[in-house]
Amino acid sequence: MLDLIRGQHPHETPRKLTFSLARSVTEITEAQRVRYKVFGEEMGARLNSAHLGLDIDRFDGYCDHLLVRDHGNGKVVGTYRILPPEQALAAGGYYSETEFDLSRLAHLRERMVEVGRSCVHPDYRDGATITQLWSGLADYIGRHNHEYLIGCASISMADGGHYAASVYNKLHKLHAAPAEYRVFPHCRLPLESLNRDLEVAIPPLIKGYLRLGAYIAGEPAWDPDFNCADVFILLPVSRLNARYAKHFMRKAA
Repeated sequence: MLDLIRGQHPHETPRKLTFSLARSVTEITEAQRVRYKVFGEEMGARLNSAHLGLDIDRFDGYCDHLLVRDHGNGKVVGTYRILPPEQALAAGGYYSETEFDLSRLAHLRERMVEVGRSCVHPDYRDGATITQLWSGLADYIGRHNHEYLIGCASISMADGGHYAASVYNKLHKLHAAPAEYRVFPHCRLPLESLNRDLEVAIPPLIKGYLRLGAYIAGEPAWDPDFNCADVFILLPVSRLNARYAKHFMRKAA
């Protein structure tokens, strides 16, 4: 997931943005092209499909792909990938399991939906685009009655990991999941070797999850292919902050 957001200039003409689920291979390819621009070109991730100018992996065929489209130019400008529990079973597991041991969540599997590969085109990192993404997720969860939302939220490691370690140190004391929900990274970020006391701003996407009522469910994993640290987010729908969620539910209606 990517957490880069920028404000829209106050004198720019408001864009007409809407969310929808991809309904064709062509629309999925549009999402994969945006993902490549962000993860491959901007972040320098090592992608096996880079020669195609797309970000593709084995989970794409099992997922629903949420799109935000600008109707002024017809382009997909933001996306989320959503893996419902029955499709996770067909895929042999959740994407998160490539980074974390989810053994303690085994009893929740039939009720967990995973979100990931969140990204927004560099020209659209503003509140309007983020609102559409979150409203699309609210609509999806509401329609399918999932009880738990899970996913990996990324933190930049451009400084070697000190920022990521400090973000985690700031968050886990207040938002740590109960022990029975804890997950364990396969490739752990070496927190003890990093500066964990920097003054840091919480990445906007993670801040949004926490406002909704999410837990940080364990220490960060290091993802060398994407050059980031990932924290595992667990959001029981029963914990949704009603006042904060109402804004997105209203937009999705």
